[in-house]
Amino acid sequence: MKYLKNASLILTLLLCVSFTVLHHGWADYDQTKPQDFKTTIEESIYENPHVLAKVKYKKEMYTVFLAPTSRMTDRGLTADMIKKGTEVRLVAYPHKTKKGEMRAERIFVGGEKYELR
Repeated sequence: MKYLKNASLILTLLLCVSFTVLHHGWADYDQTKPQDFKTTIEESIYENPHVLAKVKYKKEMYTVFLAPTSRMTDRGLTADMIKKGTEVRLVAYPHKTKKGEMRAERIFVGGEKYELR
């Protein structure tokens, strides 16, 4: 029984650490430098932990982290709405240290605004 308690504790700690490392919190993004731009979705991945969109910004390719799928669907944003070729406007913050990565605060699709935070 004692062995099972220790194994459960170790497993719980490992899960907490792994999810913390994988989480894309807002602290890693420079919220003093909002980027507001129109672009076209080059590629999108609609899965957890965050929906991703690949877009061009200032002639360079960026990976933009959007919201988790549950938040996207709750706010009316489906996978079809952000598929390849869709024109969007993004308000996003650049990563503080990783070039080519942003986190989106909001997205405009078809003239409609969707808050992602």
